[in-house]
Amino acid sequence: MKLRITLDDKTFEVEVEVAEADHASLPPAYPVGSARLTGSAAAGAGAPAGASSSAGHPPAVADEGKACRSPVSGVVVKVVAAAGASINAGDSILILEAMKMETNITAPVSGVIAEIKVAQGDRVQTGDVLVEFI
Repeated sequence: MKLRITLDDKTFEVEVEVAEADHASLPPAYPVGSARLTGSAAAGAGAPAGASSSAGHPPAVADEGKACRSPVSGVVVKVVAAAGASINAGDSILILEAMKMETNITAPVSGVIAEIKVAQGDRVQTGDVLVEFI
């Protein structure tokens, strides 16, 4: 396969070979916003909302199946959804910036947003609860 690449107004033709045409052996993509972390949640009990405990465990939530945790550490750039809003799985909730890249966080489940635990400008760590659903 030939590709044409332009760098600094110079065009190069590059011939590349596809190493593996069949992508069936690759693992499925992990949907953003539906990450589930394993481990003891008891260590996070009593920690402030949206903050990880000092032991490194994510804070506990009433129903893990109705929570959206941050898949990455970063800064909340924009909160798209609002508390009380009815959403579908896959709908955009907020946007995080990590390593100068924006990550669209989507709802892992359909339902009603009970509480958004972060605001624009907040720093979050991997595993912090971003949103809880009813």
